[in-house]
Amino acid sequence: MSIWYDEVFNSNLRFGLLTTQTLFEGQSPFQKVTIIETEALGRALLIDDLWMTSEGDEKNYHELLVHPAMTTAPNIERVLIIGGGDGGTAREVLRYRQVKHVDMVEIDGMVVDACKEFLPSIGSAWDDPRLNVVIGDGIAWVENEDRKYDVIIVDGSDPVGPAKGLFNTKFYENCAKLLGDDGVFVTQSESDHTFLDVHLDMVQSIREVFGTADPYYRNVMLYAAGSWSWTYASKKTDRRVFIEERMSFIESQCEIYNRDIHRGVFAVPNFIRRRLDEF
Repeated sequence: MSIWYDEVFNSNLRFGLLTTQTLFEGQSPFQKVTIIETEALGRALLIDDLWMTSEGDEKNYHELLVHPAMTTAPNIERVLIIGGGDGGTAREVLRYRQVKHVDMVEIDGMVVDACKEFLPSIGSAWDDPRLNVVIGDGIAWVENEDRKYDVIIVDGSDPVGPAKGLFNTKFYENCAKLLGDDGVFVTQSESDHTFLDVHLDMVQSIREVFGTADPYYRNVMLYAAGSWSWTYASKKTDRRVFIEERMSFIESQCEIYNRDIHRGVFAVPNFIRRRLDEF
């Protein structure tokens, strides 16, 4: 029997999908992990009863998180992913033949194991020999690691529970020290509507560390407000200048991302510009 599952976002906003069955449900030391079958978006992952990703619209999120950084960074041989337990970010990174090594640090092994079994279409690159999956704390990893990366991608959940530490200046400083001067940092940076204050604080904190921070925007239907954001930062690399060879290649691979979308998503709405100018 089909039932409605609603993510109650706050007292006046919710997002629901008609579900047909629960495929997995478990309680890890960190959070509740659930994978369900939905009629509209296929299989979907929830963390603590909040929508994280789904087969039907995950490319709107993963392609936009990964490719603006990967098409502009001068070097992409070594990549660090913080979070990303569903495997979608690693899948997109590993499309590039120039990538030689990826460390993916995910705190919750239950998420990885459940997604490998029940969401194989999202995490389709688990067996790639270039991928090193570490079940551990990404915050501690960037604090203690001394190897350099060309690109760092933060694919975390909302600023609660184990992901809370991904949203502060100290974390961004530790990421910056692991990047070369022309390295690129990118993170999901919440909804510019339902998490506006969090989004603005993130952009400002990243700007303080890197000197610049460029937020960008696109819709992801699964998230309650529809509108979602990511933030790109580098001390030297210009997010506007993509590498033609990589762009031409990845356009043929993607469902969403292309050069026109790359140019367009960095347009910042006026209400956000004005708020950022206040800092």
